Amino acid sequence: MTLDRAAGVALWRQIAGRIEADITSGIHAPGDRLPTEAELSARFGVNRHTLRRAMESLEARGLVRVEQGRGSFVAEDVLDYPLGTRTRFSEIIRSQNREPAGQLVRLAEIEPEPRIREMLDLRKGARVVMAERIAMADGRPVALGAHHFPLARFPRIAAQLRENPSITAALAASGVPDYRRRVTRITARMPTAEEAMLLVQSRARPVLVSEALNVDPDGRPVDATITRYAAGRTQLVVGDA
Repeated sequence: MTLDRAAGVALWRQIAGRIEADITSGIHAPGDRLPTEAELSARFGVNRHTLRRAMESLEARGLVRVEQGRGSFVAEDVLDYPLGTRTRFSEIIRSQNREPAGQLVRLAEIEPEPRIREMLDLRKGARVVMAERIAMADGRPVALGAHHFPLARFPRIAAQLRENPSITAALAASGVPDYRRRVTRITARMPTAEEAMLLVQSRARPVLVSEALNVDPDGRPVDATITRYAAGRTQLVVGDA
């Protein structure tokens, strides 16, 4: 694709404009990997220094993200994810005109780590049902949650989750039609190889990690959850909702 070298507009600006047009027209969708530097340099007939300046301008405007060693990608739309006393994934996603979905990755009866046991107020030796689930918006993973339910209180929740991966539906079927979040703690770290694979993101990009406790209307713990959010696609919003 030729550039207008007599237009009085810097070549890197013209290149940035052409790539932006490809993004806005849908040729490159959110999350897509863009052609390599060598391919783009050949396409526009410029050296890599000029091409890099164009990419830097697009990155500064939030249109692309550059990952060292992996290339350049079209920036995804960032999902606002409110964290309040009532946090329901499907409701949050639908409120932003997106389609929610869930996929169960792992389901097992385990002896929990001390931190989970403490959150659920369990005795040592008590077991939990651990359900790890990918939460998606419009088919793209946004979060990976590990839910822990007291086995003694919810002996059938594993079977219910196999039928329907909805946490809210499983708790309702287990006699907890409503619940609220008592506390949420948020940190950030680099993902493990498995987390990066399941969230479809680079290991060089961090994940936001929330540690949350949900309780029933009487204040009894029902679910201790560790959720890892794809930071490039999710913005956590803390409020009273």
